[in-house]
Amino acid sequence: MIKLENVEKVYRTSAIETLALSDINIDVRKGEFLAVMGPSGSGKSTLLNIMGLLDAPTEGCVEIEGRPVISMGDRQLARLRNEKVGFVFQSYHLINDLTVVDNVEIPLLYRRMASSQRRRMALAALEKVGLSARTKHFPGQLSGGQCQRVAIARAIVGEPEIILADEPTGNLDSVMGEEILKILVGLNENEETTVVMVTHNQAMADRTERIIRLFDGSQVN
Repeated sequence: MIKLENVEKVYRTSAIETLALSDINIDVRKGEFLAVMGPSGSGKSTLLNIMGLLDAPTEGCVEIEGRPVISMGDRQLARLRNEKVGFVFQSYHLINDLTVVDNVEIPLLYRRMASSQRRRMALAALEKVGLSARTKHFPGQLSGGQCQRVAIARAIVGEPEIILADEPTGNLDSVMGEEILKILVGLNENEETTVVMVTHNQAMADRTERIIRLFDGSQVN
């Protein structure tokens, strides 16, 4: 589903050059649940951004379902990202002035479909995460765990084959964190969604199929 081959990422300014990733080689199988672990600054978020086509490697090859993305233009990348990938972030990134259901609809605004279809798909996504009773609420009226469930609904509303989750339980207590992990596990097991999750939590990483560890931008055993 995702292949990174000899990937390197360097950030350059006029004063400094920072090597964020070096010689990364990863194959993520279709339907796999993969954890990425490592200390702060090890390159985890950079890796996730490259997997999700939000950033491009300085060197190396990235493939999605066997398709190299290096030759794709911005519009092709944006379309592939919108159709194939859903993102879940630690900080939710919900729009406070929009209701829950309107927040969930956002990824569908970039697709050609009727507003009634967008609404049906958003409501179905909210039902999957157990928030059917909160569709008209605003993010400020929800708990942190509920906000993260809204973020997951927004990530899955377009029925992506890949979910990339960057510390999705990092701002939550253990009980809420467990609820979020169960939702991700359910998507992986019941819908064969490929999930890559960055986490600092070893216990949660142990619930996944495989763990990749990074240190100073390099893979370690």
